[in-house]
Amino acid sequence: MAYRTLQVEIRNGIGIVWMNRPKELNSLTEAMIAEMTAAMRALDEDPRVRIVVLAGAGESFCVGADIDRTERLAEGAPARNRADALAFATLLATIDSLQKPTVARIHGPVSCDGVGLVAVCDIAVAEHGAEFCLSDVRMGLIPAVVAPYVVRAMGERAARRYLLTGEPFTAAEAYRTGLINDLTPPGEIDGWINDLLGHLIQGGPKAQVQTKEWVRTLAGLPVTADLSTASAERLARVRGSAEGREGIGAFLKKRTPAWLKEKKPAAGKKAPAKTGAKAKHGR
Repeated sequence: MAYRTLQVEIRNGIGIVWMNRPKELNSLTEAMIAEMTAAMRALDEDPRVRIVVLAGAGESFCVGADIDRTERLAEGAPARNRADALAFATLLATIDSLQKPTVARIHGPVSCDGVGLVAVCDIAVAEHGAEFCLSDVRMGLIPAVVAPYVVRAMGERAARRYLLTGEPFTAAEAYRTGLINDLTPPGEIDGWINDLLGHLIQGGPKAQVQTKEWVRTLAGLPVTADLSTASAERLARVRGSAEGREGIGAFLKKRTPAWLKEKKPAAGKKAPAKTGAKAKHGR
């Protein structure tokens, strides 16, 4: 599929989605939201893809909603306004519910809806110079669609502060609160992510799908006797599966498991191959 606002590449089991509006700092238009939703669904269904990386071309990961779009919707018909909000909610839910591991590659200023994109990825890696902001309240708006994911990622206490004040905060603060998982020195993010991909690709594909599903099920649940029983039954079922038996056999015999024999991305110092975005990373 050809995209107007994205650059999408599949290489060595990695699907890379570059938001490709660098002059507009990857602000989200209706077209970009629709294309990203379609691209994420396609990559999740593509048997060639093991992991999905979301990145931004140019000087920013994503500064949130396109301001022209926001103004047009505020002054337009209520039905169209609502449809747009639902489209963005669908994009976040789509990324959040992807079966495959997702990694956000973050640099530059990241605002509002862009922070939502960070929060829905499984793993978020940011350069030290990245800066975050949830400034909806300063425009008289509320971060209604991104808030569930931001609260889950940062915790209620930190989310209350930054959602209410709209103040900018550093990548170090994003790391402290849990919004991002890893913080890299300037210029080292691509090598860091490539090493991370090398670790992720080692996992059994079906095991990773079921692990994500189980984590979503467990989130917020107390550990009860019923949950312990369900956990044991799930382990026994997966352990007796074809992939489980293959993984155990490979470990015991010190050989490469079957899922790595055909596709094994290099985990060197270079980043996932760039597309034609000609991105200039960092600030």
